[in-house]
Parts: sequence; C-alpha cells; structure tokens
Amino acid sequence: MATKILGVLGGMGPAASAEFMKILAARFPADKDQEHPVVYLMSDPKIPDRSTAVTSGGEDPSPYLKADLDRLVAWGADVLAVPCNSAHCFIDKFRGSLKAPLVHIAEATLAAAEKAAPNGAWMVATLGTTRMGLYQELARKSGYRLVVPPENIQRQIQDIIIYVKSGDMKTAGCKMEAAVKALWEFEDMPVVTACTELPLAYDASPLPPEKNISSLDALADACIEKIR
Repeated sequence: MATKILGVLGGMGPAASAEFMKILAARFPADKDQEHPVVYLMSDPKIPDRSTAVTSGGEDPSPYLKADLDRLVAWGADVLAVPCNSAHCFIDKFRGSLKAPLVHIAEATLAAAEKAAPNGAWMVATLGTTRMGLYQELARKSGYRLVVPPENIQRQIQDIIIYVKSGDMKTAGCKMEAAVKALWEFEDMPVVTACTELPLAYDASPLPPEKNISSLDALADACIEKIR
C-alpha cells in the first residue's frame, strides 16, 4: 500500500514516460486498484531539448523543469520523479530548493548497476548527459567503473534515441543491437541505458535482457521504495 503521492514530470519523451508508468504499475506490490499509489503525471513535451541545450546552446530548460516540478508539489505530490536522465543535469542546479524530495534517476540507476554488475558497465546516454558527466561524476565518487562509448558509437546512440522519439522502434531496435554488439567487441559487460528512450530500443532488439541495466526500471524501483 502506498502512503505517499508520487508526482511524475514526463513528456521527455512521451513514450519513455508511458513506459515508466507501465513499469511502476507492474512492479508495485498491489492486489487491487486501491493498493496502487496515487500518481500525478505532468507530461510536458514542450520543455526545450536537454541535449541541445548542452551541446549547441539551445534554450535552457531549467525554468520549465522547475515550474513543472513546483506545480506537481502544489497539486499535492509528496515525492517527485523525472523519467529523463538529461533533465537531471539541469535539475541538480535547483534540486535543493524543491519543496518535495526528488528520486534521482542517475543515483538510482548507478546503485542498480553497482548491484547487478559490480565489476563495471558500459554507459549509453544522450550526448548531453554524457558531456555533462552526470553519471561519470557519481561513478567516480563511489569508485564504480563506468565506461563511456567511443565517439563513433556515441553518435549512433544519439541516432537511436531520435528513432525512439519518432516512433520507429524497428529501426531503433536494429541499430541498438548493432551499437551494443560493437561495444561488446571492446569489452563484454552489461549496458546501463542511461537515457529513458534506450531501454525501449534495447527491448525492441534481440539483445539479452539480463545485460541491460535500465534507468526506467531503476527509477521505478526507487520510487516504489520511497512512497511505500
């Protein structure tokens, strides 16, 4: 039984947010509707692109993120979550001023990676998340070995994210398989899908599920622990 209301800021992108809600419902320990958590979902796909803001001087999404999170708190959310990794590069700048605790997707995912793959993992993410060093800094602090793909594969990963956002899951799955297998030619270890579109691409491929450490799964599990 959930004891707290979860406020979810989604829309970055919409498919990833929908998948997060699906995972949350599937994993929450409930036997009937009334035992599931109350969730307020604010889906705002109009928030400026996070990677573009980092890589090419696009509009800063911070004011939009802050306003939407504050709105969720005003609605009555006790706990906040954002199923978008790159958004946290900006949220971290004002996290301390939020009126409700935030379940941090990168912290949750790295904790899951340390448990599932203690010897290290690949990190695949947007260009923005990679260049801002969101995961790398957390991994450095904890002493965890997190390996960033070479530039040519990183570019492929960015293309895969675009395919997911456009709804072309077949191409996304095919290209995800190729990119991950290319990484495994360097070193065979699990993959942290540190962009919430990438678990969808991974699931659309024939890659082994047990070698995917999904940021969507990790966020859902951490939220469940926080709101029970």
